[in-house]
Amino acid sequence: MNDSKQFCTFFIDGLFFGVEVLKVQEVIRYQQMTAVPLASRTIEGLINLRGQIVTAIDLRRRLDLPPRGEEQLPMNVVVRSDDGAVSLLVDEIGDVVEIHDDVRERPPETLRGVARELVTGVYKLKERLLLILDTEKTVNLAA
Repeated sequence: MNDSKQFCTFFIDGLFFGVEVLKVQEVIRYQQMTAVPLASRTIEGLINLRGQIVTAIDLRRRLDLPPRGEEQLPMNVVVRSDDGAVSLLVDEIGDVVEIHDDVRERPPETLRGVARELVTGVYKLKERLLLILDTEKTVNLAA
C-alpha cells in the first residue's frame, strides 16, 4: 500500500515549496510586525497572533534569495516547531497537495548553499518541482 503525505505549498521567488500539513498551524495574511533589535537578519520581526507572540522568519533571507519588492506584502505560514509557533514569510500561498511517498526524490544537485541543507526531498509534479522544506531545520537559526 502506498503511503501519502499532504503538503501546504507556497511560492518564494518563483520556486515552489511545501511543508507537511501536520506541521502547519495556520495560514494568514500579512500582519504588522514589531522589529527585534540585534536579531538575525533572517528574522523580520514579531507578530501578535491572538495574544501569542510569534517570530516571523523571512524565507527569502533564510534561503539567500533576492529581497521581496517593497510593493509585495508577504503571507504567513505559521508552523509548529519544537520551540513553539513560528511564522514563515512567503510570497504566495499555494494549495494543499497530497503526494505518494514512492515518488519522492532526493534534492537536485543544482541546489546550492543553505537551500541544500533545508530541502529534504523533491516531488516532480506535472507543472513544476515541489521542494520539501525540513521545518525544524528551517526555523533553527542557530545552525
